[in-house]
Amino acid sequence: MAKFSLLATALALVSTVQAQCGAGTPHARVTGGGNSFQAVKGSSTVYQGSDYRAAIQAALDSISSGQRVSVMASGSIGANTISISSGKIFEGCGTINVGNKAGRGAIESLNTADVQIPYLTMTGNPYFGLRFWGTRNLSLGKINMNLSGGLGIRFDRDNAGSTNVKMDVITVTGAGSHAVETWNIDGLSINQVIARNVGESGLLLQATRNAWVGLVDGNNVATGTGYATFRMANNNGQLANGNYNTNVYIDKVVSRGGGRGIFCVSRSGGVVIQSVDLANNGNNSILIENCYNVSIRGGTVNGGGEVRLSARSEFPNNKDIWITLSVSGTSVRESPCGDNTNWTLSGSGSRNICP
Repeated sequence: MAKFSLLATALALVSTVQAQCGAGTPHARVTGGGNSFQAVKGSSTVYQGSDYRAAIQAALDSISSGQRVSVMASGSIGANTISISSGKIFEGCGTINVGNKAGRGAIESLNTADVQIPYLTMTGNPYFGLRFWGTRNLSLGKINMNLSGGLGIRFDRDNAGSTNVKMDVITVTGAGSHAVETWNIDGLSINQVIARNVGESGLLLQATRNAWVGLVDGNNVATGTGYATFRMANNNGQLANGNYNTNVYIDKVVSRGGGRGIFCVSRSGGVVIQSVDLANNGNNSILIENCYNVSIRGGTVNGGGEVRLSARSEFPNNKDIWITLSVSGTSVRESPCGDNTNWTLSGSGSRNICP
């Protein structure tokens, strides 16, 4: 797959997003507040009452493929789920507060095509804030989650995979688990994932291929855990034919404090990371463990945990690793020696690497 260009991807994403949330004439709108909400489609009222979730679902159910719902009201859906079916455009212009429904998303779109969520503001403590599987041509725009626990965006492991997923800017604060976790996506582009005070990973890619990400930016992410601001695991980047030709492109990873900065593990790879800016990570600044065809092409590591290449015995050793970095205030260690490891290091950090 040819590398996505930042400009082309950004333009493609912008084209799916309205100029302003609720702008123009949505096909349906949800308004109100407190204990009184109204869902209107055109000139018809499709819901009137005290149940915010029911108003939103009624508005969604009233429109057809290619039509748009704008939720202007703020409210709470409790421990319940909003479901979006194929072809529908959902804008959360108000603040949607959510509860925890075990194993479910507060908002879900499952086994669907051409769903768009150009805008969403969510608060609360969901099991999953957004949950997807089996999607085709899904587009997420400016998603803001100011959470008190739970997991932000999840693509399921044990259901059908997804293709051609696009995200613009995903901002997640306060998730107890991951900000964004993917499984089984073929064709993924993300402009930015911004994670603040998140319990596990900022962006976790698993069994995902043909991907481009502009920026992963984490501050106080994965403190005290084995996760990382940016983590690849479970055969991420392995192509359908089993090889690890480069197909995952990350423009930049920024990480401050927290746990690991970057972690590649469990037979993942096929990745180029153009630039890193890592400082004071509480665990390994970078850990590459049983990964193949991994290239970090520049950037800095200042303080924090060591830069480490390691391997577990149950998987084949690291192979075809290229690391170009300035490392200061921490160490660089390769143990055991990988197969075709290539280091280009500067900075004052101590080094214990294989010849």
